[in-house]
Amino acid sequence: MSELEAELRKAVRGEVGFDVTSRALTTMDASNYRRVPLGVVAPHDADDVAAVLEVCRDHMVPVVARGGGTSIAGQATGTGIVLDFTRHMNGLVSLDPDTRTAVVQPGLVLDRLQEAAAPHGLRFGPDPSTHSRCTLGGMIGNNSCGSHSVAWGTTADSVRELDVISGRGERLRLGQDWAGAPQGLRELLDGELAMLRTGFPELPRRISGYALDALLPENGADVARSFCGSEGTLGIVTEAVVRLVEAPRARALAVLGYSDESAAAEAAAGLLPFGPLTVEGMAADLVPSAHVLPRGGAWLFVETGGESEDEARARAEAIVRAADVVGSTVVTDPGGQRALWRIREDASGTATRMADGSEAWPGWEDCAVPPQRLGAYLRDFRALLTAHGLRGTPYGHFGDGCIHVRIDFDLLTETGVAAFRRFSEELAEVVVAHGGSLSGEHGDGQARAELLPKMYGHDMVRLFERAKAVWDPDDLLNPGMLVRPAPLDANLRFSVLPREPVDVAFGYPADGGDFSAAVRRCVGVAKCRTTSAAGPAVMCPSFRATGEEEHSTRGRARLLHEMLAGELVTDGWRSTEVRDALDLCLACKGCRSDCPVEVDMATYKAEFLHHHYEGRRRPAAHHSMGRLPQWLRLVARTRTAPLVNALAAVPPFAWVAKRLGGIAPERDIPRLAARTFSRWWERREKAPVGTGGDLVLLWPDTFTEHLSPSVGQAAVRVLEAAGLRVALPPTVRWRTPSGGGEGVTVATDPVSLLRGRERVCCGLTYVSTGQLDRARAVLRRTLDLMEPVLGTEAPVVVLEPSCAAALRSDLPELLHDDPRARRLADRVLTFAEALERLAPDWRPPSLERPVVGQNHCHQHAVLGDAPDRRLREAAGLSGELSGGCCGLAGNFGFEKGHYEVSVACAEEQVLPAVRGAGEGAVVLADGFSCRTQLEQLAGVRGRHLAEVLAEGLEASG
Repeated sequence: MSELEAELRKAVRGEVGFDVTSRALTTMDASNYRRVPLGVVAPHDADDVAAVLEVCRDHMVPVVARGGGTSIAGQATGTGIVLDFTRHMNGLVSLDPDTRTAVVQPGLVLDRLQEAAAPHGLRFGPDPSTHSRCTLGGMIGNNSCGSHSVAWGTTADSVRELDVISGRGERLRLGQDWAGAPQGLRELLDGELAMLRTGFPELPRRISGYALDALLPENGADVARSFCGSEGTLGIVTEAVVRLVEAPRARALAVLGYSDESAAAEAAAGLLPFGPLTVEGMAADLVPSAHVLPRGGAWLFVETGGESEDEARARAEAIVRAADVVGSTVVTDPGGQRALWRIREDASGTATRMADGSEAWPGWEDCAVPPQRLGAYLRDFRALLTAHGLRGTPYGHFGDGCIHVRIDFDLLTETGVAAFRRFSEELAEVVVAHGGSLSGEHGDGQARAELLPKMYGHDMVRLFERAKAVWDPDDLLNPGMLVRPAPLDANLRFSVLPREPVDVAFGYPADGGDFSAAVRRCVGVAKCRTTSAAGPAVMCPSFRATGEEEHSTRGRARLLHEMLAGELVTDGWRSTEVRDALDLCLACKGCRSDCPVEVDMATYKAEFLHHHYEGRRRPAAHHSMGRLPQWLRLVARTRTAPLVNALAAVPPFAWVAKRLGGIAPERDIPRLAARTFSRWWERREKAPVGTGGDLVLLWPDTFTEHLSPSVGQAAVRVLEAAGLRVALPPTVRWRTPSGGGEGVTVATDPVSLLRGRERVCCGLTYVSTGQLDRARAVLRRTLDLMEPVLGTEAPVVVLEPSCAAALRSDLPELLHDDPRARRLADRVLTFAEALERLAPDWRPPSLERPVVGQNHCHQHAVLGDAPDRRLREAAGLSGELSGGCCGLAGNFGFEKGHYEVSVACAEEQVLPAVRGAGEGAVVLADGFSCRTQLEQLAGVRGRHLAEVLAEGLEASG
């Protein structure tokens, strides 16, 4: 243990982490930059903060304050000690509705403050798109703004007082009339009043540099306001008194369509006299599907408020009438508004990928100009992009003249980095020529501070340096930011990654086959760090269960990044730190859909496990559950299911089996079906096949085959009632009469199914445990069996969502060199998709019952559930299924050591929903894991939608 670490552990009550994982998780924020810290401290209180500063001052080690780690200019990274306020100093101290103020700690997430203020009709005005994970301390450090700044200003406008500890350990209470100013600050600025009065551009989003003009007497000599935006370089905030604003009782959202972004930008300033709450802009490039938006190539999102819905709508419609648009819509439904706002909020992530899949990066994220100059600035900006051969799609706060954009810089080569520097220098001059600010929201950090002399001149920048020296004479606090900055092209996070593609098993088609590029997808916006799953969202259940960064999608991506870098994580694929972080990944694939840049941690986990255990002993669970299809086929062939069930019901035998299999002792071993689905299929009395309906192949997945054959039986009943012809996939090899090679017979031959012949399998259990060589072998055998089917038009209906997702996504990505894989993936339909596409005129039985239950994670992430919703609606099944994750997630919840997290995930949404269901409610859960979790934790039998519809058919005769 180093002397510094030992002294910190002795001095503070909070956690001190000098281990590889703690440091790796904080090497980056959401910027292009990377710095490796010595350690991380999670202070309990202000005394801990003061103790850290004292120890670090003695050792001359810098200190960086970090909130949600979503900073985009690099200011939340450092080489010394990182203070993590999110673990302990994250409370709402008090809220006074009468004075409309709140006292907050720096680690409080903005959404938690909003939730506490909402019952009083109040809210905190600024609301960045990262509101679900950004912290108040980070917002104060960056002087954050958000979409409502045209109405409620920046964070500085909402700060009343700040409790701050300076670099020398002074505890200061900052406010107006020089309250809390460190000794020497007033004397310094009294001699520079002329410069302060003339040296700052007038615009609503001027965030760059220090706000020293807030200390002018005519501005109230507001030390707290001046401190905002100082990026942790002047002092450490330990508590803040903030102002709240009255929230409108009702809101309306007018979406205005324009021909292009320039037209939208020109129009934005003209809408401000109407008093809107927001004037946000974005172009079609950032909209995955524009069908939900009015006609246009770019849009303004203009929100209005009122005492009633009618008043809010009337204000929105007045704006529509006054605007010269090509299309418009006004939405007052809160759910509809949230859906539209998600499109805008996700832009910070979706903008990192161009339309052709190439990467784009921050760095010139948020320049701001006077709103009246926005159109002209955008034209000059576009011209500069073209001159440099670059691409980017602007979006952002058009009403404030603030533009966000990610640009396809080449930050991987020396030539590309040099071009990045040239562009940055030229763009800074363009911004200044339009009277703008280099930063309009996210701060200067390392990305822009080097260029501040272009905006302010050298005399003002020297004044910034002198002010910093008054607050922090030892340059202890976040050095290299704002004053005496590091070069904008140093410490780039990409420079440490391997230049040659890493040898991997999956194809990573969206990343050009490059695993490093796949890991680079995570830009750190941290949507995975949300503490509650909104609506149908899933990502990231393990983080919500533990609250630990290493169990978030971002945290795992950071560890994989460091594994590839090889500086902190030095043992590559053998890393225990990466393995432990991935251990609690449920492989729910929620990040594949909910992450704005579609990070697929389930695939990365399978890839890592494949390499980590290559040539090594695997955990027992990989053998017991990873090879589940093999064991269950063996039981079926030997017809020993009754014996296995009997032994599993005897506690000593069950204990031994679970111990040997690496299964959580709290779990019950599921009962096996006495008769498999295939055996039922071969023995049932079939009507003549006929020629009336389309032929569909019903996939006998492992769970339906051996554990829930009633689901398969019900599906056959419904599909045939809908007029479809059902068959099972091929199972037996044969030689054609002409000797032309191997072929197959279709599984309508009852004898062929039960002789231990080769069977189709999606390979899911092998993939989820990282047994990718075996998964490939199983999938190639499946493709061999399915090859004759792939030459027909017959679709493949898969009842188990996880298996359907594996065939649609894992199969073509794992066998990317086999064209048959894509052909099979394209044939896969869910149960509801098959009925909707192949039997559009069929009407399900009218059930008229409420439903609760779980929408499967893989269904949400890979397959989509719109056809299921429409089918339920047609059958009179009313109500919404829960989002989140059931927590069992295949083998995850059964593995030893995962039980508590598994239960915590279930307790988030699905268990409360089921417990609160009214009498007569149908509990739906299409996934076997979801049904098992409900049965074992709530004593409730969930059912597949096919079972519910089949019962309805029987009841209706």
